[in-house]
Amino acid sequence: MAYWLFKSEPDVWSWDDQVAKGDAGEEWDGVRNYQARNFMREIKIGDRGFFYHSQSDKAIVGIVEVIAEAHPDSTTDDDRWECVDIKAIEPLPKPVTLAMCKDDSRLSDMALVKQARLSVQPVTEDEWRIVCELGGL
Repeated sequence: MAYWLFKSEPDVWSWDDQVAKGDAGEEWDGVRNYQARNFMREIKIGDRGFFYHSQSDKAIVGIVEVIAEAHPDSTTDDDRWECVDIKAIEPLPKPVTLAMCKDDSRLSDMALVKQARLSVQPVTEDEWRIVCELGGL
């Protein structure tokens, strides 16, 4: 299993929106960055991800599971863009903010700290464990 981080502006698509989709999940659509798209091409069913609220919150708020591998993004006719489908698994008891990640030296190499703008990014197993610990899991 691999680990990922999915970023969304909460006023566009929030954790609550994701939870409301239940087991059917939702496409992680609208990504128009080649590096993020390429990461999605690596993602497999069953991989886990952090759900991150960007903009105002700047915090990891939940855990998702990938339920469909890369496929054409339904929001465009341009076949360059693909997406995966994810479903909500559980909220973090305590949101883990970007500031917390930056302040923890164990996370200094985390993509979230180094490439904060990338909407889909890999998370190492150690980073996953540390963030879960910080989030109360």
